[in-house]
Amino acid sequence: MTPNAFSRALATFAAAFALILAAPVWAQTTEGTTDAEAATEAQTEASGPENADSASGDAATATPAPLPDPDTVLATVGAEKIVLADVIAVRQALPDQYQQLPDEVLMTGIVEQIVEQILLETAAKNSGLADTPLVRKAIRTQTRAVLADAYMSNALQSAITEERIAEAYQTRFIDADPIVEIRAAHILVPDEAKAAEVKVKIDGGADFATMAAEHGTDGTAARGGDLGWFVRAQMVPEFADAAFALEPGQISDPVETPFGWHLIKVEERRDQPAPQLEEVQGSIIEELSQEVSGDVVEGLKASATITRFLDGVDAAAIRADDLIAE
Repeated sequence: MTPNAFSRALATFAAAFALILAAPVWAQTTEGTTDAEAATEAQTEASGPENADSASGDAATATPAPLPDPDTVLATVGAEKIVLADVIAVRQALPDQYQQLPDEVLMTGIVEQIVEQILLETAAKNSGLADTPLVRKAIRTQTRAVLADAYMSNALQSAITEERIAEAYQTRFIDADPIVEIRAAHILVPDEAKAAEVKVKIDGGADFATMAAEHGTDGTAARGGDLGWFVRAQMVPEFADAAFALEPGQISDPVETPFGWHLIKVEERRDQPAPQLEEVQGSIIEELSQEVSGDVVEGLKASATITRFLDGVDAAAIRADDLIAE
């Protein structure tokens, strides 16, 4: 089980409850709007635009209600309490699409989920399931996963700061050697003889785009063979080597690739513009996360004494489920 396994399992279980309970809220009216939207529109029409503006202004200046205590009791199951903090923890684990549900739906759904979990947990303990080898190992596995996930999340949050993201952006996109890209067109035909025939016509004065529309066999033919801008890595090696050896205005001899035979014309060449930070921030954070998580794990390994005994155990034993059966 990966460090995020228990969190994902919890999120999936919670999401199922939220989705079921949300169904009435998403019910559509005959006009195609939700009941809540229809009620809001009706209220706005009744009050008039002046009142709507006034209400909007009042809402903007209203003092936010004070937050309740996290230990506020929302329900009890026998002697066990379900407090606000419990519900918040479950809500945090929900997938993004369920975070958009109305607060009332989330509150009700999550409380009911926890109620049912407590009932099932109590029943499991009373029936002796909590003491079985399988359940004990599952609890240990999930506890280990939750703690590992919490430690790594805390390490990532501390290490991946706005300053570090900005530094990575500067290093990877601003200070790095520019990537050359070209804008080119091509004519794809099935064999070398056809490519040579078309090349003779172009050398004799025929328009490249017209020849592409007439003889090209791929989807670019309709636009004169235009491929737009691309970098070397986006094309198969045979095509890229030929295309990037050309200067603007030059046309290649026939080039064979796994797709057929090509004639290539380079239109423009430039250094690829650096993207804006906002465009690549997600990928930077992902790369930094992998870097930091690797460093964290390697640091912990370096400070621990780890001994493995895998050589003495047949790897097929990993599928021997009966070893931990009830």
